[in-house]
Amino acid sequence: MSKKSIKEQVTEEMKAAMRAQAKERLNVIRLILADFKRIEVDERIVLDETRELAVLDKMLKQRRDSIEQFNAAGRPELSAQEQYEIEVIQSFMPAALSEEEITEMVSSAIKETNAAAMQDMAKVMAILKPKLQGRADMGQVSAKIKALLSAKN
Repeated sequence: MSKKSIKEQVTEEMKAAMRAQAKERLNVIRLILADFKRIEVDERIVLDETRELAVLDKMLKQRRDSIEQFNAAGRPELSAQEQYEIEVIQSFMPAALSEEEITEMVSSAIKETNAAAMQDMAKVMAILKPKLQGRADMGQVSAKIKALLSAKN
């Protein structure tokens, strides 16, 4: 039996949310499916797991940005709604990697590419992005790569 795609999992959860009459959860799930569908139609493709994770990652980033803005504007009720959406979206993401696992993967990617300076950062990111998409904050990964490369010099 093959592993279900993220889209299949989201579709199943949508049906479960409909049966349970969980309106808020259903709305978030429909947003996810709408984003998947929009990309598939616009680009005339079927999303693979890496791309599905990238879509979910982008949705999480948008919500985190919104939370910052809502908190700055003194709108805790809107911030709470965004936080709820983050929790629902994260339920479809693979388990996050630990700091040690990320550091280990970054180190091995640096060795694999023979990266020695900041100019080699793109090569390292190219190897890591598909492996870490949806499992780590790419901003933190980028900072870790910079730190390790600058320590080499």
